[in-house]
Amino acid sequence: MKLAILGASGGTGRELVQQALVRGHEVSALVRDPARSGFDPHPRLRLVRVDVYDPSSLHQALGADDTLLSALGIGKGGRPGVLTKGARAVVAARPARVIWLGAFGTGQTASQGGWAVRMLLGLVLGKEVPDKVEADTTVLRAGGTVFHAGPLGEGTVATSRRTVAPDVAPRRLFPAGVSRATVAAAMLDEAESPRFAGALAVPLAR
Repeated sequence: MKLAILGASGGTGRELVQQALVRGHEVSALVRDPARSGFDPHPRLRLVRVDVYDPSSLHQALGADDTLLSALGIGKGGRPGVLTKGARAVVAARPARVIWLGAFGTGQTASQGGWAVRMLLGLVLGKEVPDKVEADTTVLRAGGTVFHAGPLGEGTVATSRRTVAPDVAPRRLFPAGVSRATVAAAMLDEAESPRFAGALAVPLAR
């Protein structure tokens, strides 16, 4: 498959790139600065400069047969609305599919996260929460898949991992943590064998 990975230089984005190459896919890593991306050369990897605040750059980077996987995040000092602008630019570019990474406890999974999670996310993310919700909504309306993951950590791919619909995810006071590697594997599984088109999905370690 031809995969384009947005936010490729971040922690989850790097997992997506590395695992996609191991699986034999052709990968376009979409980054702000290819010279500083830190990826080793690979015959099936190309680095593409994009800026989500310049929709034309995404339009030029994406083809109609590309599946776009986004690990786009909000970095320190990032401009407001980056996720919403990124989602709108991606959808407007019309790739074959969009698989987007969001956060459990926001938007449609807010009620499942519980009041403690909503309060914590409000304190930690603040004004970023509406940006996340709007980005998710944009992708879902376009028929894409949005992954709502719990707190991300380091570690390998969980051997007992699974991906479920939000209403099947276990209810807890706080969402279970999951490694970035496991989330990346789940997103790539969805790219290869779609199960949640136009819907939310929750990656679980077990």
